[in-house]
Amino acid sequence: MTLTPVSPTPVWRAWVIWGVAVAGYVLAVTNRTSLAAVGVDAAHRFDADASTLSMFAVLQLAVYGAMQLPIGIMLDRLGTRPIIASGMVLMAVGQLTMALSPNVGIAIGARMLIGAGDAAIFPSVLRIVATWFPAQRGSVMVQLTGIVGLTGQLIAIAPLAALVHATTWTIAFGSIAGLCLLFAVLLVLVVRNHPPNVTSDVSVNTDTGAIRVVTSTADTRIGLKATWANPGTRLAFWSHFTTPFSGTAFIMLWGIPFLTAGEGLSSAEAAGVTTVYIVVGMALGPIMGTLSGRMPNHRSRALVLPTVVLQLVAWLLVIAWPGPAPLWLLIAVAVAMGTGGPASMIAFDHARTHNPGHRLSTASGITNTGGFIAGLIAIFLIGAALDLQGAGTPETYTLSAFRLAFLTQVPLWLVGAFFIVVERKRTRVQMGMDAPRSPSRRAR
Repeated sequence: MTLTPVSPTPVWRAWVIWGVAVAGYVLAVTNRTSLAAVGVDAAHRFDADASTLSMFAVLQLAVYGAMQLPIGIMLDRLGTRPIIASGMVLMAVGQLTMALSPNVGIAIGARMLIGAGDAAIFPSVLRIVATWFPAQRGSVMVQLTGIVGLTGQLIAIAPLAALVHATTWTIAFGSIAGLCLLFAVLLVLVVRNHPPNVTSDVSVNTDTGAIRVVTSTADTRIGLKATWANPGTRLAFWSHFTTPFSGTAFIMLWGIPFLTAGEGLSSAEAAGVTTVYIVVGMALGPIMGTLSGRMPNHRSRALVLPTVVLQLVAWLLVIAWPGPAPLWLLIAVAVAMGTGGPASMIAFDHARTHNPGHRLSTASGITNTGGFIAGLIAIFLIGAALDLQGAGTPETYTLSAFRLAFLTQVPLWLVGAFFIVVERKRTRVQMGMDAPRSPSRRAR
């Protein structure tokens, strides 16, 4: 790989491009979680039981996950600007369809369109980080992106719900659609694929003035196979699979119903607990990013796995508590889930560290798929468990039913943690940090 000196890019321009792109990511997160506080409204509007309501989020996340690899490949080939703008347009179409949908089938299709558009945004911002900022800032910039993006969840919790209740469903979701179209235009005007004076997407080291080309391989099939064959990619995938899914299920659909109909909190108290989850994620992001950059060989053991254990223990305490859990314990589980988002960003550090630049977006796409596969599984299992207990509608929700439903998260944590340990070992062997297992030992 050849390093070529280029004229330094003005720092302010990189920050402006990132700022506009990350504002688009905030809007994407608002779109993604726009049913967070109005799930009960959606259940009444579309006469949906718990399993049907789960399908809103499950199919949305399924499309999001399925689009990650195509998006990564297209980003490697076409660059950021056309992909991020197209994602905004797709979300606008999806929200407009959601605003006008007369039945549950069309509404679920609208959420799938939103998932397809949303899939393009975060990988695009990651590519901006890689092409416009020096590599040594990567961990912190990825965490900062995640932190700012979390404000989209805050918008979805209170302001959007208030807008729905103050106006109508159609006006609220139609307004989001219009905002997405405006952002699509803004992104086209501001975002550029790569710094000036170069002819392809690059990662720029502003300390040395050197660049690293990050265009894709000519053979997509070989590129995908080679990316997945790297144990560092698989470590990234399982890290992203295991850490954020509980918070995803909580914030996207089941958190507010559980806190209000299950635990008996008021809407204001439930919004407060949910806000704690978001604020903790925002506060821990810079810390996680800094630590990840300083301990690249110990990220999984020191940062990722402890957050998994913390979430598992906190949820088991809530589930086992006799009667409604005290507010302090619900806040504690919100704090525990809040660690998952920053920990999941470490997965992209793995992907970036262990893959060559020409497969950057493909590796990020594979990594990003992990968390959303786990999220859609968790959302579906919770909804199915509620229905199987006869507690599938807002009128029949009970605390005991929610407890058993949230217990379905445990296997996901255990499976994910197992593969993190396995792929961490394989990655360290590949890097020459650990010795491979001897044939005699494997035979035992």
